[in-house]
This record gives sequence, structure tokens and C-alpha cells, in this order.
Amino acid sequence: MRKLFLGAFLFGVGVIGMLDGIIFHQLLQWHSMVMYRTKPDQVVSDGVFHLAVTTVWFVATLLVLHSDPPTAPPQRRTFWGGFLLGGGLFNLIEGIVDHHLLGVHHVNEYAANPLGYDLLFDAVAVGMIGWGYFLTRKGKKVRT
Repeated sequence: MRKLFLGAFLFGVGVIGMLDGIIFHQLLQWHSMVMYRTKPDQVVSDGVFHLAVTTVWFVATLLVLHSDPPTAPPQRRTFWGGFLLGGGLFNLIEGIVDHHLLGVHHVNEYAANPLGYDLLFDAVAVGMIGWGYFLTRKGKKVRT
């Protein structure tokens, strides 16, 4: 069960990181990993970011494949709880560090009030963490 949780957690990190890159970096073009450099630097930094989250995604897939199949309700809750905890923690840590502490970029660099987007991003991350924690705890109660 630990392997399933860790794999699901890392899967959440990888998927949410990839969605962040696809949606915010590429489709909306609201920001890049480094906004204060030239366009080629932004493309390279985004490429390194995508390579990192793809690597996490690959490792997560191996862990999930080598765990028990998530078919029983407690295992599904463990998987989805771990997924949401991983994705939520990734977004919250990335949001706090990159958006607030370092100021590397904001969710929407071009908004009149980028802080509002950053805080909404953080709130969604906290919601994911809460939901993931709830599912994980509920899965443990069902097993005992």
C-alpha cells in the first residue's frame, strides 16, 4: 500500500506539473519558469521543467505498476488521495516559493492584479490537499 501511495503522490506531482506547463506556460502563455530573461532562456527553463515532471511521472508509473492493483475502495481512495496530496503540495510549494518568495513569475504575469491569480492558485492547491487528506484518511478507516 505504501508503494501505491508514493506512486500516486508522485503521479499527482507529475500530472499537475505537466498541466501547469501545458496550460499556463504554453496555451495561455501567462508565464514561464523564468520571466526576467530572454525568450530562449524561457523556452529552455520550461523544457527543463517539463523534463523534470515527465521523469517524476515515469517513476510514479513504475511504482504504481509494481504495487497491488487499485481496485478495492480503500486502494482507490489511497491512490486518489495520494494523487491529490502530491499535486496539491506541488502547486502550493511552487506557488509559495516561485510566486511569493522568489517572485520568479506569477500565475498571470499580464494581469492587472497578479496577486489575485496567485492566491486563487494557492487556494486550489489547499483544496486539493484537503480533499486528498480526506480520501487518504477515509481509506485507512475502511481498511481497519
